[in-house]
Amino acid sequence: MEREESVQHFLDLIKKSRRGKFKIYIGMIAGVGKTYRMLQEARELLDNGVDVRIGYVETHGRAGTEAMLEGLPVISRRKIFYKGKELEEMDLETIIRIHPEIVVVDELAHTNVEGSLNEKRWQDVMTLLDEGINVISAINIQHIESVNEEVQDICGIEVKERVPDSVLQEADEVVNIDLTAEELITRLKAGKIYRPEKIEMALNNFFKTENILQLRELALKEVALRVEKKVENEVVASVGIRHERFMACISSHEKSPRRIIRKVARLATRYNTSFIALYVQTPRESMDRIDLASQRYLLNHFKLVAELGGEVVQVQSKDILKSIVDVCREKQITTICMGSPNLRIPKVFSTVFGYKKFLADLAQANVDLIILAVE
Repeated sequence: MEREESVQHFLDLIKKSRRGKFKIYIGMIAGVGKTYRMLQEARELLDNGVDVRIGYVETHGRAGTEAMLEGLPVISRRKIFYKGKELEEMDLETIIRIHPEIVVVDELAHTNVEGSLNEKRWQDVMTLLDEGINVISAINIQHIESVNEEVQDICGIEVKERVPDSVLQEADEVVNIDLTAEELITRLKAGKIYRPEKIEMALNNFFKTENILQLRELALKEVALRVEKKVENEVVASVGIRHERFMACISSHEKSPRRIIRKVARLATRYNTSFIALYVQTPRESMDRIDLASQRYLLNHFKLVAELGGEVVQVQSKDILKSIVDVCREKQITTICMGSPNLRIPKVFSTVFGYKKFLADLAQANVDLIILAVE
């Protein structure tokens, strides 16, 4: 068995060494210049004799970006007929066949047309990396899964196309493309981001100064976090191993568990460690009693945990609080996040007593508790 594990480990090392390198440009919002910078880099690489191709770039009709694209080797898009319309997608198979040294792939969060090899473009990028092709790509901060709710709080808009944080963890280099709010609004008013008829609407929505400032802060923090992780992994790994481990306590409710999961995922990333999500299945939610809506919510929660790089733990028990403590001890959890306890009037005294014991057990196990304000 040890011999088989040793062989597999060696094969994994070989595969990792053959894997392509991955560079991501992150911006706070559309129009900061991510695509322009990727094309600028592609030109510099081409001038230095590197085989670089444009796999997919979206210029959005911006004159400067279109000028930068001229003369660069572009791999033609694949045409697909879908619901009576001709659509274009990145031609993944042709890129793999041509096998350039570096390929530029824009719009990382894009959802591919139904019938494509992969559902999402970020999955296409993972495929290219597995094929040993180096990739330069770009994303706006609002498309990163773990900050989705923060963006929604800032802008009042739920961004549907999202990329799991695990994709960013694969990046060898993360670069922030930054502008001040004033510079960005000046670009917008000058017609360098959107057509004239869209400018006023943009200024009254996503491009409000207060929105831009908060999104800029998120983008700067995200890049700083990725750089910090890289330093910890590559520079100071020999200094010591972090032992923090986080746990999200989740339920079958529709919304609050997702906020808890994202919060714990961010904490785990901050401390360069792992996290788990615990669901305690009570008799009331046993397989023969749980309703279909709750089942669907749970499956979505489990999927989100996986996308953010976590592990799902399911336990069957009547005693939720005891199960939480038991799993904390078993999994060596140091911090748990959960919503506010449900203190119902008929059972308030027994609930408070049980909760006090729960807090005492956590203290004895040296586990920190974070109560999140979730609905």
